[in-house]
Amino acid sequence: MLLDAPPTIGNNIQRAVDEIASANGVSNKVTHLIYSHHHADHAGASSLLRQERHAHRTRGDATVAAARRRPCRPPNEETFGDRRTLEIGGERIDLAWHGANHSPDNIIIHLPDHDTLMLIDIVNPGWAPVYVANLTEDIPGYIEAPANALAYAWKHFIGGHLGRLGTRDDVTLHQQYMADISESSRKAIDTVDPTRYFVKYGENSWAAVKGYLDEVTAVAAAPVIEKYTGALAAVDVFTESTTFWVMESIRLDLGYGSQVHP
Repeated sequence: MLLDAPPTIGNNIQRAVDEIASANGVSNKVTHLIYSHHHADHAGASSLLRQERHAHRTRGDATVAAARRRPCRPPNEETFGDRRTLEIGGERIDLAWHGANHSPDNIIIHLPDHDTLMLIDIVNPGWAPVYVANLTEDIPGYIEAPANALAYAWKHFIGGHLGRLGTRDDVTLHQQYMADISESSRKAIDTVDPTRYFVKYGENSWAAVKGYLDEVTAVAAAPVIEKYTGALAAVDVFTESTTFWVMESIRLDLGYGSQVHP
């Protein structure tokens, strides 16, 4: 079972298992849980099936490991490093960790027998990412993740939110959207002059910094919003938030346009 249910609807898990098992003529006994990552909205109902749980999770840092030691997320029984292949009920499931992205431990789950790939909280099929690129911790890894997914052979994509399966075209569209945000952010960093904000606010340097970064974000986001309106839902709602986070990653992770302080 690929566990991807928040605790608020966790009581429906067994019903869903029963329905799927009945429709496919297989047993409703859950023998394995595969966690995409440790966040509670995707792993928070695992305790409901702990009688039958045999979890496979990727490695994580101490903070992630501590987060997993909650009653709703019992300790895993098996971990892996970068790759793990499972053979369950005659079917193959490939697990892979390509590095941090949305979270430090987020993994790809590939089901080749079903032409399906699962990568949670990266692409929201048909929608723009929500706040700050789906609340992502590692922007360089987040931007790289779609290419990692597209390197696999699959037709059906499970993104984890917003209620529909995705396609390769959905992943490619998201990839281009993020590339456009990155390119536009670099242009805005190069062209927006911070001087007037420091003149305006004088010794209140943080007010000047905020004014400058807000303008960089707005300038960078505007052409992206215009381009993707009608192609992705909520681009007018969330693009500025994601652009700010990407722009800050370009400045801080990549060092592009960052000022050196004495």
